[in-house]
Amino acid sequence: MCGIIGYTGKEDAVPIIVEGLKKLEYRGYDSSGIAVYGKNGFDVVKQKGRLSVLEDRLKDRMRENKPLCGNLGIGHTRWATHGEPSDINSHPHVGSKNKIAVVHNGIIENYKQLKERLENYGVPFASQTDSEVIAQLAEHYYCGDIIDAVIKVSNAVEGSYALGVMCIDERDTLIAVKKDNPLIIGICDHGNFIASDVPAVLKHTNRVYYLNDKEIAVLREGSVQFFNMDREPLQKNIETIKWSMDSAEKGGYPHFMLKEIMEQPRVLRDTIQSVIMEGENKNVLDNISVSCFNKIIITACGSAYNAGVTAKYVFEKLCRISVEVELASEFRYRDAIIDNKTLVILVSQSGETADTIAAMREAKSKGASTLSIVNVIGSTIAKEADYCLFTAAGPEIAVATTKAFSAQLVLLYILAIRFALRLKILSHNEERELLAQIATLPDKVSALLDKTGSIQMYASTCVGYKSIFFIGRNIDYAIALEGSLKLKEISYIHSEAYAGGELKHGTISLVEENTLVVALSNCSYLYGKIMSNAEQVISRGAKVLLIGSCSDAASAHDSEKLYHISLPHVHEMFSPSLSVIVLQLFSYYVAANKGLDIDKPRNLAKSVTVE
Repeated sequence: MCGIIGYTGKEDAVPIIVEGLKKLEYRGYDSSGIAVYGKNGFDVVKQKGRLSVLEDRLKDRMRENKPLCGNLGIGHTRWATHGEPSDINSHPHVGSKNKIAVVHNGIIENYKQLKERLENYGVPFASQTDSEVIAQLAEHYYCGDIIDAVIKVSNAVEGSYALGVMCIDERDTLIAVKKDNPLIIGICDHGNFIASDVPAVLKHTNRVYYLNDKEIAVLREGSVQFFNMDREPLQKNIETIKWSMDSAEKGGYPHFMLKEIMEQPRVLRDTIQSVIMEGENKNVLDNISVSCFNKIIITACGSAYNAGVTAKYVFEKLCRISVEVELASEFRYRDAIIDNKTLVILVSQSGETADTIAAMREAKSKGASTLSIVNVIGSTIAKEADYCLFTAAGPEIAVATTKAFSAQLVLLYILAIRFALRLKILSHNEERELLAQIATLPDKVSALLDKTGSIQMYASTCVGYKSIFFIGRNIDYAIALEGSLKLKEISYIHSEAYAGGELKHGTISLVEENTLVVALSNCSYLYGKIMSNAEQVISRGAKVLLIGSCSDAASAHDSEKLYHISLPHVHEMFSPSLSVIVLQLFSYYVAANKGLDIDKPRNLAKSVTVE
């Protein structure tokens, strides 16, 4: 949530920062701004609304012969937490003495106490934000040493933060520090960067450092230095980003979401290979001792949680071990029964999800072993978990996850198979047979993506629905949760997912004439049950979209009330990887027909790094 970009170097910082902010739009925002060190000190432009509004204001400045320019600058996209979206509440914030400018991601939990204290000293505040406290507090502490002031601020504030700081007395120096919010440092020949994520700097460099909590980076045009809170120098290793700038571009597609849906055959193939062939993922799998665990807990948020619910069916069927799936936001606040015989699996695309980080730390404090599945090397969860598997999804720009979710699913399948083999529940032959089924998924997904016409056509008839319900049984119910979430995220149509057996326990009261019910049917032995549900809602005036690979479904003839989309056959445990493709496309085309901003749905952020 929110995005930070900063630059110090030989080039004009403004176009670099604007370009970087565009690459961070996917993180979610409602205002944006830039501050540069100009000829007369700090020069700030910030606006409520989309980046295009900020760009228009910068163009106005050019026409007024007052261009914003300088070689040192910071930029920000804000997702409002404290204070409504407005020009004044937008970042960057400058202290009342015009000495220090700050951009901040995170939440300062003790900002009210700090603000009252500063106001008692006579410090005037301009905004309603918790972030302005940082700028004012830094000025309060500043006595000619900006690093010392930043250390004192870090020790005074409670909560989470990623900070970019400029000081009026150091015209080429950019300071960065973080706690529980992502921040990277990029280096190149013409200057150095701070950023919330790699895409913001990838046009200029693929060489980055990942900051750890309470580490300070001091950037100048030709140098980067790192310190801890005791001001002791730190040595850090530089990382080379292996994916190209093309990965973060639309590549001719109208939206990133559609591009990322279409990339899934490659993502699945690469992710499968990463655990089958020699490499880091395989090494991790080979080193996990499974026999010491008597319980598995999978904890995550959003779509990653839905991947965990799906995986529960696979783990319990194959491994015969108890599996609980917990929302990370709930897990962290209840006294979970876990110990050193519990394995906690954490699933997060960004590796920076605040609730999942807190859940991981809670689990570790109780002696549990932790295994993470993440998409971002160098992320907090990747570094802190005992074991880490990386999805080979590459950068995912659309807020609504597609390819990262599919990669999470396939890693969880293979993890369950390997665990079952180690527990001697599966034979080597059975393992090979199941892995062979998984190996067919990329081609079967490709086949589905080659035939999107029927999905697109049906979605075009669904724009007017106010509510859409998803039903399934067993593992079909698990993936129905993701279908419902995907639809509501990007189409703004109310949707809910229910286990088919619960339909008559209240839900059917919501079904009326021309309600749409999406029914999933990949479990052959439950086909009759789900079709009974379909008939019940049809008899009450609903329409049914039936998605599934059951051979019996071929007898469910399309009619005015029922439309069937068939899937290639695969073992029912792995069928969610095919069902989800149709559900993603259905959601995408419904939203596209409504003319919505699919990649940046309202009020949502890609990475939820605050509570």
